[in-house]
Amino acid sequence: MTIGIWTFAFDGREIGEVRTAAREVESLGFTALWFGEYRGREALTQAALLLEATTTLTVATGIARFSERSAAAAEAAGRTLAEAYPGRFTLGLGGHRPGGGGSAMQDYLDAMDAAELDFAAGSRPRRLLAALGPRMLKLAATQADGAHTYFVPPEHTAFARETMGPDAYLAAEQAVVLDADPVRARQIAREHVAGYARLAPHQRANLRRLGYTEEDLADGGSDRLVDAIVAYRSEQEVADRIRAHIDAGADHVCVQVLVDGPEIPVDGWRRLAALVP
Repeated sequence: MTIGIWTFAFDGREIGEVRTAAREVESLGFTALWFGEYRGREALTQAALLLEATTTLTVATGIARFSERSAAAAEAAGRTLAEAYPGRFTLGLGGHRPGGGGSAMQDYLDAMDAAELDFAAGSRPRRLLAALGPRMLKLAATQADGAHTYFVPPEHTAFARETMGPDAYLAAEQAVVLDADPVRARQIAREHVAGYARLAPHQRANLRRLGYTEEDLADGGSDRLVDAIVAYRSEQEVADRIRAHIDAGADHVCVQVLVDGPEIPVDGWRRLAALVP
């Protein structure tokens, strides 16, 4: 079992603060640091900065958007980081290309594999795909090293493991709130769920696949949905939820500590480190 940190909090923060936070994640004993790519730094450039700032920590893009760079550029950047920091970089890929349809990622992976590049043997990083449904999960198992799943309860982890088989790597994200105020903790959890329940069609489709109804998705998410996606009611619930993903078949759980504000949640990471091995 390995536990990592997942965060969106680096966007908008000064790079020195981000690098210091990465060193904190490493010192706390977490095995990996995951970050998203949205409106902040280019993902692979930031990965290089975080790798240089640390010594043993795995840095993972969760995910780098394939619509933002050519397949050859993604392959070259991934190999560069893998060569410079052996075994410490994970290239998570995902996103949506307008008009691309379901075959867009397949075509992109084919182009990555076909890129004519001169690199030392063995310099390719672990490649994971953002995957929720059966088609993408099967693609992750056959043309990548596995899947990175996001905004999922443990029952999806069990579904992903069954779909991909026993050998593909599975890294599941789990959102948690470590706030002693139960009212504020629930509010933070609900706000997190509401954004995806309203605005992310692929997340909505995945939740329907798991048996959640339109009533669960309405008005920012039902209590049932909030409780399934975010562990927030106690520290023991947080530890138990992480264990539930492992028991369901995850090789790695990357934990997103949610807070009420834009700050990097270093205090939450410290509390989390005391809860998990």
